[in-house]
Amino acid sequence: MQFTKRHYKNALTYLALILIVFIVDFPFFQMLTVSFKTRQEAMGSTKLFPEKINLQNIALVWNNTDFPHDIFNSIIVAVFSTGFCIVIAIIAGYAISRFRGRIFSGYSIMLLMLQLFPAVLLLIPMFVIFARLNLMDTLFACILAYTTRNLAFSIWMIKGFMDSIPFDLEEAGMIDGCTQFSAFVRLIIPISMPGISTVGIFTFINSWGEYMLASVLLRSSKNFTMPLGLQRFVEQFTTDWPSLMTASTIATVPTILFLVFAQKYLIRGMSAGAVKG
Repeated sequence: MQFTKRHYKNALTYLALILIVFIVDFPFFQMLTVSFKTRQEAMGSTKLFPEKINLQNIALVWNNTDFPHDIFNSIIVAVFSTGFCIVIAIIAGYAISRFRGRIFSGYSIMLLMLQLFPAVLLLIPMFVIFARLNLMDTLFACILAYTTRNLAFSIWMIKGFMDSIPFDLEEAGMIDGCTQFSAFVRLIIPISMPGISTVGIFTFINSWGEYMLASVLLRSSKNFTMPLGLQRFVEQFTTDWPSLMTASTIATVPTILFLVFAQKYLIRGMSAGAVKG
């Protein structure tokens, strides 16, 4: 087999991609290796790999800390905020896509304006609102905050998918006996599932690892989510690096598993609206 110029170009491309992936994933790889070191080895050795694999860190973090409970709280917050965000975004996206008028045009402009505001500017207003509603230090406050934070992006993404669905399809369903609502449920939502799944993936990831809002809204350790639970391993004058890296690795596993199973829906959702046929 003779190697042509194209083969060499492809080989260089793959080598460059492998190098980029290694550089990008190196912090994660180092986090994984430190999680198997002892505390003395992590603080006193500069070697990348541990001399001996230490599994006591996993048992220590899982059995002797509240970090599993923090993971459970994060799952509750991420799942409920994703569900609420999807339901509201489907209804709002359909309304903006199908109906015309000043109200819907003004609502679309308002969504664009909300995208311009950084999340830091919303901390004090959210704190005041939740304090007056007696929702401080509750998981429900985080669920509401994450839902509203991701709504603008979610509504615009689902609107884009529904814009690509011809209205003739709904009219055909209504001619066959469907009401507009049943046509929306039976026709529009199934066709928009790639976009809906994409919104769900992004909302889940954004809610899973969010720290800033959680640090403001949550006070008691029983309501801590995963990012706040990681802060427990950082002490005033020192840091328990093996335990911190072990907890970080455990916190990364659900996200990786979620992305592995949802990857095909993410790719399908990002490319479904690219071509109109």
